Amino acid sequence: MEASPLPTIRVVAAVIEHDGKYLITQRRPTAVLALLWEFPGGKVEAGETDSAALKREVQHRLAVDIDVGQLISFVSHPYEKYVVDLYLYECRLAGAAPALSAANVHAFKWVSSTDFDQYPFTPADEASMTKLLGVGQ
Repeated sequence: MEASPLPTIRVVAAVIEHDGKYLITQRRPTAVLALLWEFPGGKVEAGETDSAALKREVQHRLAVDIDVGQLISFVSHPYEKYVVDLYLYECRLAGAAPALSAANVHAFKWVSSTDFDQYPFTPADEASMTKLLGVGQ
């Protein structure tokens, strides 16, 4: 008997750059993949566009509005019980330097790409960063 395919979850994430640093967020201690770092974002709900999902998720997690730009990269990463299709979008904070709030994340930081290796990222984000930065290609 063939195993049924794993469910696929569409996830979007915002790559927000400011003054040469990128915004990353840390998952809560109670979350799946607890305390790992990732680009801010989340699941796309049924009938929702990637852009709408990104705006909703970033507003929910950091209490800030963003402008969504072009798709940067896509990676599909299999976990034990599901597959994550992660779409990374170039985004920017809307308005003049708004204050961020760790509303629904454990923490957030602005980090230069050369310091990414100091933060344990989720496997899907790790794969997309490798692709994004052209590491090991």
